[in-house]
Amino acid sequence: MVGYETKVYDSIGNSHDRKNLYLKEVAELQEKYEETKDINYKNKLKELVSNKNSNKYIIELNKAKEEEKEFLKGLKTLAEKHKKDNDNILPKSLLKLDVEFRLAIEKIEFYKKYVDLSYDFELEYKSNKILVEQLPLIIREYNNLNKDIRFINEELKNIDKNQENIVKKEIEEYIEDRKKLLEEQKLQLKDKKNKGIISKKAYKNEVKQYKYKFKDDIETKSFESKEKYYINLKKSIEFIFKDGIKTRKKILNADISDLRRKTPVEVENKDTWKAIVTIPIPGLGQILNKQYMKSLFFLIGSLFIYSVAIPYNLGFGNYQGTGISGLLSLAEGGARLDKSLIFMIEGIIAFVLLVFAVLILILSFKDVHGVLKNKFKGVRENNWFETKDNIENNGFPYIVSIPALILIVFIVIVPIATALLLSFTNMDPDHQSKFSWIGFKNYSMLLKGEGMAGSVFWKILVWTLIWTFGATTLSIFIGFALALLAHNERIRGKVVFRTIFLLPWAVPAFITIMFFSIMASPGGAITEILSGIFGTDVLIKNSTVLTRIALICLQGWLGSSYIFLLATGVLQGIPGDLYEAADIDGATALQRLTKITIPLVLFQTAPLLVSQYTFNFNNFSIIYLFNQGGPFNPTNYGNLAGSSDILISYIYNLTMVNGYQAVGAAITIFISIGLMIFTFIGYRNSKAFKEDI
Repeated sequence: MVGYETKVYDSIGNSHDRKNLYLKEVAELQEKYEETKDINYKNKLKELVSNKNSNKYIIELNKAKEEEKEFLKGLKTLAEKHKKDNDNILPKSLLKLDVEFRLAIEKIEFYKKYVDLSYDFELEYKSNKILVEQLPLIIREYNNLNKDIRFINEELKNIDKNQENIVKKEIEEYIEDRKKLLEEQKLQLKDKKNKGIISKKAYKNEVKQYKYKFKDDIETKSFESKEKYYINLKKSIEFIFKDGIKTRKKILNADISDLRRKTPVEVENKDTWKAIVTIPIPGLGQILNKQYMKSLFFLIGSLFIYSVAIPYNLGFGNYQGTGISGLLSLAEGGARLDKSLIFMIEGIIAFVLLVFAVLILILSFKDVHGVLKNKFKGVRENNWFETKDNIENNGFPYIVSIPALILIVFIVIVPIATALLLSFTNMDPDHQSKFSWIGFKNYSMLLKGEGMAGSVFWKILVWTLIWTFGATTLSIFIGFALALLAHNERIRGKVVFRTIFLLPWAVPAFITIMFFSIMASPGGAITEILSGIFGTDVLIKNSTVLTRIALICLQGWLGSSYIFLLATGVLQGIPGDLYEAADIDGATALQRLTKITIPLVLFQTAPLLVSQYTFNFNNFSIIYLFNQGGPFNPTNYGNLAGSSDILISYIYNLTMVNGYQAVGAAITIFISIGLMIFTFIGYRNSKAFKEDI
């Protein structure tokens, strides 16, 4: 048997004594039995439950409910009669309010007798009292505004057209005269400005004042036209009519809502079946809970599940694939034109739609289950006004985030999932159209350094780490050193120096890299200069070591401007008092640098410096534009990579040039995991992050 409490609780958390004497007696017997384990209480409880229909309170409650049914039938007849009698007398919206008011009076008289019998009857009694108190004010205001509008309409009909035309002509003449006066005033002001009597700013301000005065005078004069006066007055009243009535109705609904929150409800059963039946059909449980407007949203979810998600998962609406089953088959045994990649992508989309469908089912179930659970405790379900108010106050961030979430899923999550799944396949030059699952073979090949792609993986990874650390650290050192130099008090022409130091960032990197690539080519300026210095041919692009050194130096120079900008901003914000105090304590220049400047700059810029390392780890453009990953050394790097290729350019060669998409995807996953770990550790260990948490 369901366990009851002796008290019920409203939505605020206040406890109330039960009015349902039958449930109260059941709860008391259950409580006594739990405390004493006395079999007599258990027998009394069984007897009470078995004789429920003969219980005095239940008989009285059922009788009241029967009387309520008859009363509500009579009210329906009364409402229809009142509508019919006043249909041609009152406007529809006013008639609706008037009917509601009259019915509320009748309900007060009926429910007054049963207030102590049930909290439902008490709620009906008190809510109708609120209606009787506030509806007359709304009706009166509605009537007054309606009378004003009717009066204005009559006045508009009775306007003398001839007299109105005369007035309009006078207004037009006044406007012309007023325009001439405005031009004269402008000329006078211009003359004063030219003679130096008033400043340019004062001239502009005076002109503005004259224009404002001109508009006010025209507006005032235009109201001499009765037609315009009454039209504007009518617009004002209609606005008050619409906004004022709406506000009063909102206050009325808020008062009734507040009463509902403070008035509990008593139910005999948990009705968990309502939550169960809503599992296959979201929205059905909300209908059973009489939350009809809320059910519409979940019914739209049901429509999505049964018209989009499930059909797509079964293959309907797919371009080539077979829905979620395409993830398993990957077009195996399919038509000649079927592509495994399309089957995979459509399978992933099907899975995403399935996840959305499951989320809707879970949300619907949790909503219905939560309402039923709270109702058993005594908390009433929200009506539409309360639900809407809750959405406006608490649900707005979630509502505006949903479109962005959907975009993120299809623009970010689906491509990432595709790359992840591709890494477990054998998509290579021999299996471009149709490929199959091979498990962790690609990862095993990379870790063991086997095969054409895996044999150079570790070499490229080591060079990538050297490149990332070298290029980024060099750019940080150069940028910080230049910032210190430009910030020095003894330096003159700081603006010029700062402009020069920012040029590498101001000029597009594409142009700079191509320019240096040409100069480092055989016969280029840099090559010729170095050859002259060393007395031998220095072929930068033909040497692995020289190419790598050139790349690190070039990126150090390109990235220094950004670091310079960051460091300059922080240096300008360091209080001079710190340095003065350090000088008084006898600190040397090196101590001031290491104890004050560097810690403060690192504290402010540490997260951005970490991002510089991750950026350079994936800096494809400089590697490709400078020497296309060369020089090429097939003996050490095979035919799939050059000796200056880093992992990101190696992935490009594997996937876009040579067709090893599966291995490229596996390396991408490696990179992603590694960068996430490095970034997390970097942020975690920075002082800025530690102090923020």
